[in-house]
Amino acid sequence: MTALRPKFWELPLNRLTPVEWEELCDGCGKCCLNKLEDEETGEIAFTRIACRLLDNDTCACAQYEIRLQFVPECIHLSPQNIDKTAYFMPATCAYRLRADGNPLPDWHHLISGSRDTVHSAGQSVQGWTLPEFEVPEEDWENHLIQEPC
Repeated sequence: MTALRPKFWELPLNRLTPVEWEELCDGCGKCCLNKLEDEETGEIAFTRIACRLLDNDTCACAQYEIRLQFVPECIHLSPQNIDKTAYFMPATCAYRLRADGNPLPDWHHLISGSRDTVHSAGQSVQGWTLPEFEVPEEDWENHLIQEPC
């Protein structure tokens, strides 16, 4: 495994190595919530309906490396597209925070030293999502939530 540079998360996103980019993810699972976008206003509404690949207990993608084969519409974040896609991510997303020049929160594993703090701080979707295959898409509006903060 490639060594991570000290405090790499404070660097501009375009200076991160691929390994550092992946390590920046806070593991909250919020990006895996299905969202509805108002066609007129562009406003994004989060639902508690999770992507079929999200593991509700770990908040991780069950098929991360090959997820685009199963979910072609999954957004593949990168330093090259973060400016165009950050609006679709939750406000607490580490990628969005850093793209906006903001620091990581205390509960982020790179600050706290533990991957469990995202869950203990109530910042993950652990335990409260519904799998998308259990809810017809026409009913997703019945499962809108405030953006998880």
